[in-house]
Amino acid sequence: MKKQFSKILTFLVLTGYFSSCDSVKRVTDEEHLLTSTSILVNDKKDNTEIINDLLYQKANRKIAGIPLRLHIYNLARNNKDSLFEEWLDKKPKRRARLTKKLSKKQLERFKNSSVGFNNWLRKTGEAPIIVDEEKTKKSVKRLQNYYVNNGWFNVKTSYDIKKGEDKRASIEYQVKTGTPFIIDSISEKVKSPIIDSLYQNIKRNALIKPNEQYKTNNFEQERNRISSALRNSGVFHFDQDYITFEIDTVGTNKKVNVGIQIQDRAIRTLDSIRREPFKIFKIKDVNIITDYTFENREKSFQESITYDGYKLSSYDKIRYRPEALTDAIFINPGSVYKDIDRTRTYRHLNQLRTFKYPDIKYDTVPNSDNELIATINLTPLKKFSLAFSGDVSQSNIQTFGFSLNPSLLIRNIFRGAETLEVSAIGSIGASKDKNNLDDPFFDINEIGIDFKLTIPRLFSPFNTEGIIPKYMSPSTRIGLSTTGQTNIGLDKQTFSGTFNYNWYPNKKVSNRLDLFNVQYVRNLNVNNYFGVYQNSYNSLNQIAKDVNYIDSNSNLSIPSQTDAFLDYALNPETPGEISSSQLAIINSVDERKDRLTEDNLILSSSFSFINDERTNLFDDDFSIFRFKLELAGNLLANTSKLLGLKKNDDNRYEILNVAYSQYVKTEFDYTKHWGLGKKNILAMRSFLGIAIPYGNSTSIPFSKSFFAGGPNDNRAWTAYSLGPGSSETINEFNEANLKIALNIEQRFNIFENLNGAIFVDAGNIWNVLDNVEDDSATFTDFNSLKDIAVGSGFGLRYDFRFFVFRFDIGFKTYDPFYRDQNRWFNDYNFSNAVYNIGINYPF
Repeated sequence: MKKQFSKILTFLVLTGYFSSCDSVKRVTDEEHLLTSTSILVNDKKDNTEIINDLLYQKANRKIAGIPLRLHIYNLARNNKDSLFEEWLDKKPKRRARLTKKLSKKQLERFKNSSVGFNNWLRKTGEAPIIVDEEKTKKSVKRLQNYYVNNGWFNVKTSYDIKKGEDKRASIEYQVKTGTPFIIDSISEKVKSPIIDSLYQNIKRNALIKPNEQYKTNNFEQERNRISSALRNSGVFHFDQDYITFEIDTVGTNKKVNVGIQIQDRAIRTLDSIRREPFKIFKIKDVNIITDYTFENREKSFQESITYDGYKLSSYDKIRYRPEALTDAIFINPGSVYKDIDRTRTYRHLNQLRTFKYPDIKYDTVPNSDNELIATINLTPLKKFSLAFSGDVSQSNIQTFGFSLNPSLLIRNIFRGAETLEVSAIGSIGASKDKNNLDDPFFDINEIGIDFKLTIPRLFSPFNTEGIIPKYMSPSTRIGLSTTGQTNIGLDKQTFSGTFNYNWYPNKKVSNRLDLFNVQYVRNLNVNNYFGVYQNSYNSLNQIAKDVNYIDSNSNLSIPSQTDAFLDYALNPETPGEISSSQLAIINSVDERKDRLTEDNLILSSSFSFINDERTNLFDDDFSIFRFKLELAGNLLANTSKLLGLKKNDDNRYEILNVAYSQYVKTEFDYTKHWGLGKKNILAMRSFLGIAIPYGNSTSIPFSKSFFAGGPNDNRAWTAYSLGPGSSETINEFNEANLKIALNIEQRFNIFENLNGAIFVDAGNIWNVLDNVEDDSATFTDFNSLKDIAVGSGFGLRYDFRFFVFRFDIGFKTYDPFYRDQNRWFNDYNFSNAVYNIGINYPF
C-alpha cells in the first residue's frame, strides 16, 4: 500500500512538473508569463475579492494548483489550416492518394474537423497572461482611487514586477493607506424655503454622519436619497444636479468638514439662465386614453367620460369599466406630484396583462406655475391569445408518451381588465406492463381542463382599501380544474377549485390567502393496488407462502386472493400459524392500502407569507423566509353537525359518500446564502413542517403529507425512500406528517460556467399525533432526534444561463435504519451512493 501511494505521489509530482514546463510554450523570449499577483496592504496580504477585482491583470486560473485551461490552449497549434496544407504537400503523392481514397469532399471534411478541433481547444482554453506594465500602472491607479474614495486620502501605492529567467514573472502591489479621514461637521445651505423645510424633515435619515469614515459612495447615495425624497414631495423640476457637496480637509487633522448646498431651480432662456425658488406641484387633471396608437394620435376621440375625477377617452368605443382602469392608476387628480405614483402605475398596469407598456407623461398647465396634467396612453393587447406546447416523455410506467397542452387567454373578459385562461391537457402513452395484452399500443391516457380567472383587485363585498391598499397590487384568482387518467396507477378522477387573494406590501414581501381550496380525488381502479405497490404485494405474498396459505411455487392473484388473504389473516381470531411479527406486517399493509385507495375530499383555507431579500437574480448574499398555515375540514365539520349527518363505520362524517379530511398544517422554511467572493457561496436551508389530524380524521391525506429524500432534499436517499424514523418500511412511497430538514452546501467555481459543490443534508420524517402506532416511526420526544439521517456528498453544476444542470452524488453518512447498531458510514461507498440529476439549485 505504501509503495502504491509513493508511485501515485511521484506520478502527480512529475505530472505537475512537466505541466509547469509546458506553461510558457506560447510565450516569446521577450515576454513573461504572469504566474501570480499579490496585494500587500500595510505589509499584510489582502486576498479579498473586492480588492483583487481592481487589478487589470491576473494570472491564469488554476485548478489544484495547475493552470489547466492554459495547457488546453497550448495544445492548439498556430495556423492549423496552413499547417494541414503543408502536411498534405510534404510528400508528393500524399494529397493525390488521400483524395483518391477519401474523395476530395471527404478530405475537405477531414481538414475542417481537424481545424475545428483546434479552434475548440483555443476557445475552451485560456491564452497565457503576459505581463503588461501599462496595465500594471492602471491597476495601481485603480487601487489608489479605491482607497481615496474610502477615506484614505494620503494613500501611497506602488508595484514590483519580479521577472525570472524562465519567462515567468510575478507582480507585487504595495499599498500604504495612512490614517483614514473622519467626517467632522456637517452644514447645509438651502436656497429655496420650500426645499429647506422639506430637507429638515428628511435629514435625520442622512447617510452622511459625523464620526464616520469618509466614503464617496455614501455621498452619491445621499444625493439620490435627497432627490428622490423631494421629487416624492411634489418638487417636479428637481434633480440631483441641484445638490453639491463641499469637502474641506485643510488644516483639520484628518477631519472632513462637509457642506451641503441645494441650489434654486435654473430656468434657461435663449440667452441666459435665471434662478427661482422651487415650488410644489399638484396634479390638476389625469387623462387616460384607452386605445392609443401612434397612427390615431391626430384623430378626434369618439367617446369621452369622466369618472371619479379622471377623464377617459377613446378613439373607438370605451371597452373597459372606468373603475377597472382608475384602480390601477396611482396618479390622482388634486394630489401632490410624486415620482413613486408613476412607478406604481407602470407596475400595476403591466400586471393587468391587458396593455402594452404604457406611456405616462406630464405637462405643465398654461398660465399656472404649480399645476400638472398627466396623460396616460394605453395600447391594448389583442383580446385573444392562443398557445400550444407539447412534451415527449418516458418514465418507469411507460415506454413512450406524448402530450399536447393548448391554452387560450381572453383579456378584459368582463370589461374590468380581468383575464381568463383556459388550458387543457391531453396525453397518451404506452405502458411497460400492460394489464391486458389485447390492449392497444397507446393504452395510457389522461385528459383535463383548467380555468383560471384573474381579477386585478380584491373581489369582495367589503371595502378592503383601508386594509390592503391598491399600491400592494392586490388581485383575486379563481380556478377550476378537472382531470381523468386511466392505466396510471389506481386511475383517478380529480376535481379542484380555488379562490385566493394575492398582495405585495413591498418588493420583498408577498402574501397569499386561500379563502377556500377544494380537492376531490376518486380512485377508479382500486383493485389494481397490489399491481402498483409491488413491495407491499411481495411482503404479503411471502407471508402467504410461509404460512402455507398458498403453494410455495404459486403466487397470490390480484385482487381476489390478496383481498381474501387479508380477510383471512385479520379475522378477529387470527389463525395460529401467523406469528405476531407477520401479523404486524399484514396490519401495516392493510392500513396503508385502505388509506391510499380511499377517495379524498379536502376543503381547506390557508395563508402563505414569503419574505425574499434578494435584490436581483445575481445576488449571492440574501435570505428567504417562507411560512404557511393551512386549516382543513372545519367548515364541513360545522355543516355536518348542523345538518345532522350520520357517521360511517369508521366514526367519520361523509359527504357524497366520501369522508372529508380535517387537519391543521404549518410549514416554516428559511434559506440563507452567504457570498464569500470569487463565485464562492455558502448556502443553508432549514425546514420544519407538521400536519396534525383531528376531528373527522386520524391521518393526513397522502397528497398533504411530507416525504424525505430526492434531488432537492436529503440526496443520499432517493425520493420517498427515507423514514419514517428508523422503521424498516416495505413501502415504495414513505410519508409522514412531521418533517425536519437541514441542508448546508458549499458552492464554488471550477472554471467558466462549470461549478462544483460539497454538501451535507440532514433530516427525516416521523408520524406524530395520528393513528400510526409503530414506535420506530413515531416522534415521541427529543430522543427521536437520534433518527435524523445524515447524507453528504459532492456535485457538479453547469450554468446554461437560462437554467442550471445539476449532478449530485450523495452518500449515506448516518443511517437510522441500522437502529441499535453503529449507524455511521456503513454504506459510505459508491456502490450504495445515490446519483441525482436536477435542474437549477436545490435551494
